[in-house]
This record gives sequence, C-alpha cells and structure tokens, in this order.
Amino acid sequence: MKYASEDQEGPVVETTTGPAASAPEQTVQTARAGHAAPSPHDEQQGTRNRVARSILDHGPSTAAELALRLELTQAAVRRHLDALAAEGVVEPREQRVYGARTRGRPAKAFALTDCGRDAFDQSYDQLASDALRWIAQTAGGGEMGEAAVAAFARARLAEQAESYRQAVETAEPEARTRALAEALTADGYAATARSAPNSQLGEQLCQHHCPVAHVAEQYPQLCEAETEVFSRLLGTHVQRLATIAHGDGVCTTFIPKAGGAAHSTTAPKNTKTTKASASTAGRNPA
Repeated sequence: MKYASEDQEGPVVETTTGPAASAPEQTVQTARAGHAAPSPHDEQQGTRNRVARSILDHGPSTAAELALRLELTQAAVRRHLDALAAEGVVEPREQRVYGARTRGRPAKAFALTDCGRDAFDQSYDQLASDALRWIAQTAGGGEMGEAAVAAFARARLAEQAESYRQAVETAEPEARTRALAEALTADGYAATARSAPNSQLGEQLCQHHCPVAHVAEQYPQLCEAETEVFSRLLGTHVQRLATIAHGDGVCTTFIPKAGGAAHSTTAPKNTKTTKASASTAGRNPA
C-alpha cells in the first residue's frame, strides 16, 4: 500500500497498525467510514504517529531513511520529527558509522524515548516488577532471590521458544537467523536480521521493540534468558551487544557464522559473552 504525501492536495488517509492507535487515528478511521473528513490537525497527528511507528519498527532512523520508507519529503519528515522531539517522543542521536567516515558531519538518527515507547506499550510494568520482586523475596533474597528470578525467566521463555523452534528448524541453515527474526516480529519484537559490519564474521539479530524493556532494566535475567534461548535455537554461541533496557536504541545480538573459530577470535572486539551475568545485558560499547 502506498501512502499519499502530505504535500498532495486533499485529505491524507493514514493507516496505523499495532497498539499505537490514538484518538486522532480513530477520527481518520471514522472519516474512512463515510463521516466527516479529518481536520488538518488530525492528518498531521496521524502522519506523526506513522513516523514514530516507523522508528519503533526499524530502530533509530535518519530523516532521509524515514522519508524513503513513508514516501514523504525530507522537509515534511523533519517538521514531524521536530514536533515529536518537542513532545518528548523522539530524541536525536549521533549515528554510529562503521568503517571509514565520509566527509562532513554524520546525519542524526532519531530514536524513541522511554516516553515514546510507553505510547506504544499497553504493558503492566509495575505489576510485572512487583511479581518478580515477590519471587525474589519469597526465595530468600540475595543470590537465592536472583536465582529464582532467573529460573522464572527461563521457564517463561522455554514455552515461548517452542513457537520459534519450528520456524528455525525448517529454514535453511543460512536463513535461520532471518526465520527467528520473523518469528520474533510476529510476537511484537519488530525484529530484523542483517549482516554484521564485517559480514565474514556473522550476522546481527536486531529487535527494535521490547515489550518488557522497563522490567528488564531492573531484572537483567530476562535478557540473559532470552540470549540463552537464541543460542540454543541457532545452535551456536551468541553475544548480546546492546539492549533497549540499558538505553540502546535496539537490542542487538551477534550470531557468528557456522564453522567459525572460537568466539574470542571471530566476534567483534569489545563485546561481551553470553555467560549468565548482568553484563550480558550491557550497552553496546562505543
């Protein structure tokens, strides 16, 4: 489906998928049903929702990337980004550049803030945090409490992993990371698979959305259990490079190529291994 540019004449009918539907979008949906046409303000808000949703689905994005995906002009996208930044929904970041830098300043990439992610989440963060705190306290607190939370996280993901196993096992070996990404996307993680900066070393599994990011910030066992599941499903060690829970724009997991040497020689430098510790949920090294 092609979206109409906001610079065209006539009302722009927006379509928004996922849990981000808001009152302005409902107004647009009402207009589609044959009622009064949406106001210019509603159209603007609908387009801003699409801009924010695109960042959620694809991770930190430049104005040029957003314009290409949404079929809008870069000037129009920048206006919406300015408005979203003023509302605290997105924030600009320096775009990480791999390899040799080109001349001139790198383009800024816009990422969702915690406030922006909250607008998409219909989560029960406080309830989940309270439940995990109760599990830890009931187990005696301290190391025993942490172990109990880790056991819960593994049990929770074990059932979830079964729905991914068939997708991964039926895919060709070179397509298994992509198959896992598609299965994760079906569960709301907006995941993609892409080559690592050095494609000879392996791939990166990127999750652009995490429904439990706020809880995982307090309980990194959730991230650790997920990383262990990825390792088992793909049949190789994997390395978590970044997580949304620790302030990164995307949860990124490095998947080495099959048949490679030990991770100490094949993985990108300055990364952390998948041993069960809080460090596996750490931020992507600069």
